[in-house]
Amino acid sequence: MISQRLVFALFSLVCASRLMAGEFFEVNGAALGGYDPVAYFEVERPVKGLQAFSHRYKESLFLFSTAENQQKFAADPAKYAPQYGGFCALGTANGYKVKTEPDAFKVVGGKLYFNYNRKVLELWKQDEAGYIKRANENWPEVSKQPMKE
Repeated sequence: MISQRLVFALFSLVCASRLMAGEFFEVNGAALGGYDPVAYFEVERPVKGLQAFSHRYKESLFLFSTAENQQKFAADPAKYAPQYGGFCALGTANGYKVKTEPDAFKVVGGKLYFNYNRKVLELWKQDEAGYIKRANENWPEVSKQPMKE
């Protein structure tokens, strides 16, 4: 039988991790799994960020590959932060919140969008404008949901 202390300790850990989490999709405590959001715009590919170059935005820790990218983000985080908190754009368009992969991205109209994986990204590309419109409408409600596994 599990002791009450163990149950309380596990509950406390879960609550603490939720309190530390911010508004963005996080892996191991870093938004976007530690990938540099500015790099998606600058070099058009995922680039791992470094702990030495970090910035906290909306309670999430973002990592950057260079000091220059860190400074660009800090000066205008809304410009570089991903849409829908970095959660899947197609999922958001369909009314649910799911994780994303760092290489399943596209910049459209100066905004960064992620999808569950590259296959889902290809589906999303078939009607980007329509999915973006639906996701924009759904995000206020979807943002309140827990992430689906």
